[in-house]
Amino acid sequence: MSHNSFGHLFRMTTWGESHGPAIGCVVDGCPPGIALTEADIQPFLDRRRPGQSKFVTQRQEPDQVRILSGVFEGRTTGTSIALHIDNQDQRSKDYSEIAESFRPGHADIAYHWKYGIRDYRGGGRSSARETAMRVAAGAVARRVLQGVTIRGALVQIGADRIERANWDWAQVDQNPFFCPDPAAATRWEALLNETRKAGSSLGAVIEVVAEGAPPGLGAPIYGKLDADIASALMGINAVKGVEIGDGFAAAALSGEDNADEMRMRQDGQVEFLANHAGGVLGGISTGQPIIARFAVKPTSSILTPRLAVTRGGENTELRTKGRHDPCVGIRAVPVGEAMLALVLADHLLRHRAQNPAAPTMPRLP
Repeated sequence: MSHNSFGHLFRMTTWGESHGPAIGCVVDGCPPGIALTEADIQPFLDRRRPGQSKFVTQRQEPDQVRILSGVFEGRTTGTSIALHIDNQDQRSKDYSEIAESFRPGHADIAYHWKYGIRDYRGGGRSSARETAMRVAAGAVARRVLQGVTIRGALVQIGADRIERANWDWAQVDQNPFFCPDPAAATRWEALLNETRKAGSSLGAVIEVVAEGAPPGLGAPIYGKLDADIASALMGINAVKGVEIGDGFAAAALSGEDNADEMRMRQDGQVEFLANHAGGVLGGISTGQPIIARFAVKPTSSILTPRLAVTRGGENTELRTKGRHDPCVGIRAVPVGEAMLALVLADHLLRHRAQNPAAPTMPRLP
């Protein structure tokens, strides 16, 4: 299987399966001299870690990361950084009944058609377990992005959206949903309790925001920043849609409403009066907050029997057992943050390489 790497100058390669002995990644291209320890990475993994509430999978994984290379005396050396996490709570027997069947909504049949073989234990390589290493690599990327703040929030579960007038970033870590609207978080608790007891699942929408990114990141035509962000977010498990800025809602606006007008401030800086573009114009960052949203489908592993087929070509009916997220979108929030960080770190280094004297280019630590 190829295509396990992401990025250009700042590059991440992940390895491992859901029920294998371990998962890991290698980060290439990190500049030397950046302070980095496991303590800089672990908090982000703890936010993604399973088993933290009844609304996510109850698989118990401590997700303790180890740095195996690329760091000496607490600073990056410029060589490849290897990160490792042991798998400790595999229950492969939960999947024995689907060894000969293809689960609806999963990648089982697609993997079988492409490779002629699949690891049915938890989905193997297609499992969201792999995203732990994206979060770990994203934590390294954040160390490169000094002065850039990246945050994410869940803004919709099922058909229930937050009220944007109630948005409070301080609330995101105060509830199990990464929700910025406390009223919506209360509703979602009741909604997911009902969904979980029914053995069903719901989808979600996540919004990620990067503030402090300099203007000039990205390149015209085939190196557009927003295109790479969309690709990064679309590559997360179960994601079925991505939008930048106003996204699809922009189609309902007039040209007058959609234009992000500008004025000169007294300090000589350009001020935008709106941010419908989500911080990117022509594929290049404007210095405004970079805003993206992505939609996650309902978890395909549900208790309700669904029609399926076997490897032998027979019709069957499957009821997925095991430990699963009633809303996989909850733990996708830190994953979305990580992917945005990886894209921005890569573009920051690419911009530095092409425009070393650019006045908007911040000095790397």
